Amino acid sequence: MDFNGFDFGGLFDIELAIESLPFVLEGLPMTLLVSIAGMAMALVLGLFLALARSSKSFLLRWPARIYISFMRGTPMLVFLFILYFGLPVVGIQLDAITAAILGFGLISAAFVAEVDRSALNSVDKGQWEAAKVLNFGYWQSLRRIILPQAVRIALPPMTNIFMDVVKATSLAAVITVPELFQKTQIVAGREFDAMTMYILVALIYWPICIAIGSLQEQLEKRYSKFV
Repeated sequence: MDFNGFDFGGLFDIELAIESLPFVLEGLPMTLLVSIAGMAMALVLGLFLALARSSKSFLLRWPARIYISFMRGTPMLVFLFILYFGLPVVGIQLDAITAAILGFGLISAAFVAEVDRSALNSVDKGQWEAAKVLNFGYWQSLRRIILPQAVRIALPPMTNIFMDVVKATSLAAVITVPELFQKTQIVAGREFDAMTMYILVALIYWPICIAIGSLQEQLEKRYSKFV
């Protein structure tokens, strides 16, 4: 490949990046808000979906299966458009931030549910029997014995889901959420230097994901005592 005459310095304008950094970082709190709120919703809803998916009751199992299948098969961007632009057609108006949180939470819950289901099923059946001998009820057994063991198994894939949610918040820019990528696009359009700004925002997402990975390691150490 011939790189003669290619201006590598034109890829990244350090001066523009430094000048634009404070403005771009104004979107960081919104990125974190949408990510954390969406993931929190996904964790709660995903657990109940996983339990329903594993239930012996047809009325619980099949609605959960259909929900998980639909959400896993729907592009995030399409679902955001449905919530923000489509629901007003039927009289439901959501602001951009609420639509983003709901979108990421509802879709991510489907992926969390499958991770939870796999983690719960991987816990030895004898643990349930031991809990029954101790006269624990279903929810008490789940909370005190099964979930602490399942959490450690679920942590790595759950962390991957959270990282995906953080990075996917960039899609919220298309429904006017003032997060990192939307701020980046404003500067890129104003300065006519998209490459510098896109590299800059990539360098901002990177340490966020490193921090999430570090949190995963700490949680794994904490839950290793249940092994």
